[in-house]
Amino acid sequence: MNPVVERDSDPRPAAPREPELEDCCGTGCVMCVFDAYQIALENYQAALLAWQARHPDQPA
Repeated sequence: MNPVVERDSDPRPAAPREPELEDCCGTGCVMCVFDAYQIALENYQAALLAWQARHPDQPA
């Protein structure tokens, strides 16, 4: 298989956007934007580790 095509079909995961302080309404929501960001960040880190294992030739 062509390595370029293979890489394109398995792109590096994109990091989630960190919310700004102003994105939080400050009312103590059950799922604050910062809670959602933390979950997204943990998912991203796991996905990145898995991607790096599949692409050991790529920079970290």
